[in-house]
Amino acid sequence: MEKDEQESLSTLPNSVNENIGTIAEYYERNERKVTRAQAFIEKMSVFLGSPGYVAANVVFIVCWIILNLAAPGLGFEQFDEPPFFWLQGFVSLNAFIISTTVLIRQNRMSKLAEHNAHLDLQISLLSEEKTSKIIAMLEDIRRDSPNLPDRVDAEAEELSHSADTSTVLEAIERDHEQDRAHKY
Repeated sequence: MEKDEQESLSTLPNSVNENIGTIAEYYERNERKVTRAQAFIEKMSVFLGSPGYVAANVVFIVCWIILNLAAPGLGFEQFDEPPFFWLQGFVSLNAFIISTTVLIRQNRMSKLAEHNAHLDLQISLLSEEKTSKIIAMLEDIRRDSPNLPDRVDAEAEELSHSADTSTVLEAIERDHEQDRAHKY
């Protein structure tokens, strides 16, 4: 880690530094789970998806076509006459390799994204419970404090109760089904 990065981290609160460390460990654990074959395929996928690789393919294809069309004029025989059967084969093989490596990489990234979404949902639910508890505690303090007016706050009362996640999910599913029914 560079000196500037260390200085900027030292100015952050400890809880933030701990969270950054936890996230770094999380990503490190996920990277350690990657097999050598998976790592090789992902590196290959990154290379095959690069602008340089696309440009090299275009140059190769153009050169192949030009050489084959100009071959008789240059004094040698065409090695792949139009409609360029061999070129089509190479391009098809290239497309197969690219699509397969991309799909393999996408599958792992999709699983990781699904895991991250699940973690986000759990943290959101925990945060909602904590917020509800804080509101309930503040309402208790307000009711018990002689310096504050004792009044009923219906919104605070409602928010002080944690949401029933099953009921919320059922309502979302019902709403989603109604939207789909209206579309068709």
